[in-house]
Amino acid sequence: MSACVRIRHDHTAHSSPPSRASGIKRPHSPPPLRRGGRFRIAGADLSASITVFLIAVPMSLGLAVAMDAPLEAGLISAAVGGIVAGLLGGTPLQVSGPSAGLTVVTAELIQIYGWRTTCAITIGAGLLQILLGSLRAARGALAVSPAIVHGTLAGIGVAIALAQLHIVLGASPQSSAAANALALPEQLGRTSPAAPLIGALTISVLVVWPRLPGRIGRAVRRLPAALASVAIATAVTAVAAPGIARVDLPSWRSHALPELPQGPVLALATAVLTVLLVASLESLLAAVAVDKLTADRAGGRTADSSPPAPDAPAAPRVQRSDLDRELRGQGIANVLAGLLGGLPVSGGAVRSSANVRAGATGRAATVLHGVWVLLAAGLLVTALEWIPLAALAALVMVVGFQMVNYAHIRNVHKHREFLVYGATITGVVLFGVLEGVAIGIAVAVAVALHRLARTRITVTDQGGQHLVVVRGQLTFLAVPRLSRTLGQLPRGGDAVVELDGFFMDHAAYETIQDWSDAQTAQGGRVVFTGRSGGRIAEPASAAHSCCRPWTPWRNHHCHDRPDRPGQPVDARRAAATRAAFAPDENPGADRGPADSAGAEADARAADATAGPTGRSDTPGDGAAVPRRTGAHRLASGLSSFQRNTAPLVRDELARLAREGQRPSQLFITCADSRLVTSMITASGPGDLFTVRNVGNLVPPPGSEAGDDSVGAAIEYAVDVLKVESITVCGHSGCGAMQALMGTRPDTPRTSLWRWLRHGLPSLERMTSRHHAWARISGRLPADEVEQLCLTNVVQQLDHLRAHESVARRLAEGALQLHGMYFHVGEAQAYLLAEGASAGSGVDEVFDRVGPCDPNHAHPYDITDLSDPTSLTALGDPGDHAAVSVPTGAAGPADPTGSGELERTSA
Repeated sequence: MSACVRIRHDHTAHSSPPSRASGIKRPHSPPPLRRGGRFRIAGADLSASITVFLIAVPMSLGLAVAMDAPLEAGLISAAVGGIVAGLLGGTPLQVSGPSAGLTVVTAELIQIYGWRTTCAITIGAGLLQILLGSLRAARGALAVSPAIVHGTLAGIGVAIALAQLHIVLGASPQSSAAANALALPEQLGRTSPAAPLIGALTISVLVVWPRLPGRIGRAVRRLPAALASVAIATAVTAVAAPGIARVDLPSWRSHALPELPQGPVLALATAVLTVLLVASLESLLAAVAVDKLTADRAGGRTADSSPPAPDAPAAPRVQRSDLDRELRGQGIANVLAGLLGGLPVSGGAVRSSANVRAGATGRAATVLHGVWVLLAAGLLVTALEWIPLAALAALVMVVGFQMVNYAHIRNVHKHREFLVYGATITGVVLFGVLEGVAIGIAVAVAVALHRLARTRITVTDQGGQHLVVVRGQLTFLAVPRLSRTLGQLPRGGDAVVELDGFFMDHAAYETIQDWSDAQTAQGGRVVFTGRSGGRIAEPASAAHSCCRPWTPWRNHHCHDRPDRPGQPVDARRAAATRAAFAPDENPGADRGPADSAGAEADARAADATAGPTGRSDTPGDGAAVPRRTGAHRLASGLSSFQRNTAPLVRDELARLAREGQRPSQLFITCADSRLVTSMITASGPGDLFTVRNVGNLVPPPGSEAGDDSVGAAIEYAVDVLKVESITVCGHSGCGAMQALMGTRPDTPRTSLWRWLRHGLPSLERMTSRHHAWARISGRLPADEVEQLCLTNVVQQLDHLRAHESVARRLAEGALQLHGMYFHVGEAQAYLLAEGASAGSGVDEVFDRVGPCDPNHAHPYDITDLSDPTSLTALGDPGDHAAVSVPTGAAGPADPTGSGELERTSA
């Protein structure tokens, strides 16, 4: 069984895109207006707005301190970002405010041009954001390499942390990150202990607060960690260090408003572009992160990986972001913030993630948070002036450290882009944001050109036959070296050319094809292979590659509609399949190097014109065609097999017919139609001896209610076929397990009831206190049905060991047992730990089976960009001594009728 299966992450499939007239909104369409135009406030929005407000006030003051801007400017930006961007933006749950990413840029602008000109620069950047949003250019902003984006944010985070460290030490920051780093040794030598101790206390509370244990910890964690840390530091300062520097909010009468910018035009334009770039990228990336957080919440996944209770109310569905509208809303907010003398505004991951986790359902939470900030700016001035500057600096320093995200570093390293990431960070820290981005782009282009031009060609003499291995992309840059290497081979000799790359341009194709024709004309034989070593021109049955499926199952509904000229998908795919895999009609000549590549390109082109179900999305092809049912559908499916698949497997099946079946394993699984055993195990004809029944049950031998059909299959597989292993495979959403849990004493004695009695031991095992619960590595089971599905696999393995033939082969060491669980919705397989499968292990843990090439992570997966409230480490559920899973209703598994089953690990 091969685990080398490339996994797709498509969670939804639509047969065709919705038309504009249908009223169905596209993924990033503007949210519809509420009927009647009323602004509704839910209770969840009110509580979420208070939570975000408690985070936003200290964060806004801290960023103003970090930028050396008027402190009231931070409160103005928080209020404007919440109210204006909340009402007009395209991400309902995103909370905007002072930009953490612009901390260094704004501080430099204030130092060079002064505060009033900086406000004018903010207005100019906002106007450009409105223009770009109107031109629908938001998606283009996300086309920048993720390594450059994350490197820019990480470089800004390093600069923020270095600057705030000086304030924590009781001094003032220098003009640049490099100067801050060089001045640290001197600053450490003349530091008074008061400010550093307050900063250390703030950071300690930030780290410890989300980890407070017990009921008291759960209660106090409702207060945001940012507010708790600042409040505790303020209280300690009032008692222990009353003379330390504190927040000084000047009178609103002295608040400075913008003026016409003064300075060199080119320098001012560069400043406007820098603010535009950083603010827009930060907002758009935060919007993508909010979409992911919202989707996780709607799917029942939370930050602590704990499954929701079955009776818990479903999370409200929130529409995905309209990024162009979001960019316009951010632009309007920046214009207004600049006019009122506020800091630059952008969407923030800290406030937004707190808003989503607090249960916000719409814009009301974002807008109300801005209202509370506005009220606090006018009514809580005296209370805010008690806050020590060292506490705010420590809070912002933690934000800077979190912008250097280890997950991002690991991701760019996995994709071999760490050089781009490191160059961007270095450029931002040493020279500035715009210069760092330019350096990152230059390095990214250089790396891409190096990879494109880097082609390794080796020749090995294998006793009269030469093996030519070409690694890398074949472009015109590699043609001279390729032509020279091929020209050195003996004319008319045999050669195998292994092409290990994903691109070949026309110049390289012509070079290889001309050389191949010349060799063939002189009596030689040239065979072209791919990375797996199988011949490109040979049938699929002879190429043992895990990436060649036996059947075109992805388009298995294509035969449900009649073939017609306007639907080219099946024809192109069939042509591509025949070109790539069918045997040569002329055995004297081998195919050229691009035959397979061209066939695969045609297949990809067909995929591009086909929707997720394989139907063409081109005009004229989208008309609904009634799907065939019954005998017609069966006949059309058989015809599709004879036309497309039979030519590919005929040779292999002929060999199996001559030699007989020699399966390596017995596979016992459920009869569920969604479980395609050959697909999930990457197996073909003759590999599995499969037994399918309702609930993948193995009745114990010799019992009065035994079942001879399953026992006969086990005996035949073990004693006659001599299989080497037996696998019991359960799956998610098993209807048999659901029916088993819903069994009542008055259930009719039907055939299904009599069969499900074989699953009662699994139900008893799950409720027993003498067995540890089976679980999935990394998380708890989603609900009691999934728990029973896992436990059922373990119980059926025990039944298997009771069979005489199985016990005998196990004692001889000639047979192995395996437990498997397949999650249908995630297309993810899990294998039971070896000790538990053998019956000797205590912990019954199903471990996740990973793909061979897991390089499909979303490049902008930045759920938590810089959130000091999300420092909770996720633990393995196996670390807990006791867990409880609530059940939906009392049944035979719950004799007390309480509706809740509790388990203490044995």
